[in-house]
Amino acid sequence: MFYVSDPVSTPPKQFQTQLQQLVYKTFTAKEIEFERVDTDPGITMEDCQHIDAKIGVHIVKTIFLCNRQQTEFYLYVTSDDKPFVTRDFCRALGIPRVSFASAEKLWELTGVKVGATTILSAILPSAANVHLVMDKTIAEAEFFACTDGTATCFVKLRTQELLEKYLEGKDLAYV
Repeated sequence: MFYVSDPVSTPPKQFQTQLQQLVYKTFTAKEIEFERVDTDPGITMEDCQHIDAKIGVHIVKTIFLCNRQQTEFYLYVTSDDKPFVTRDFCRALGIPRVSFASAEKLWELTGVKVGATTILSAILPSAANVHLVMDKTIAEAEFFACTDGTATCFVKLRTQELLEKYLEGKDLAYV
């Protein structure tokens, strides 16, 4: 059985990564209310279904992409049930073809490992030049749920607070 804790509204007692600590520090500083659940490693979309049921909202799917030269990087937030079509993504943004970026670049730029990709990484200085892209339907939803930078903790917050407070000052494209 896949483990998911009951939701709580306090940060973890111990942080697994520098990003995870910064996420909760930012939530506190910007007065962003959240709920979180601790879990077994939530890597697959099936794992996320267990988390969805407990947290009451669908976990978003976040994809880390790059151009052929590996000079432009993109964090793309979409729904778990929407297939990723490179051609459509590139056409919507008016950019050349992209592919999945390496695990090494994911760690270097966003401070997360595969399975923990999150738009919450945007607050890291190393992610300053990563393009943030979000599906319009995600941006219009009342709540937003994603990893906190680890594959064993998922947070739920109001989408409006994510966009207006947490990502304040960041450029975000909608597709």
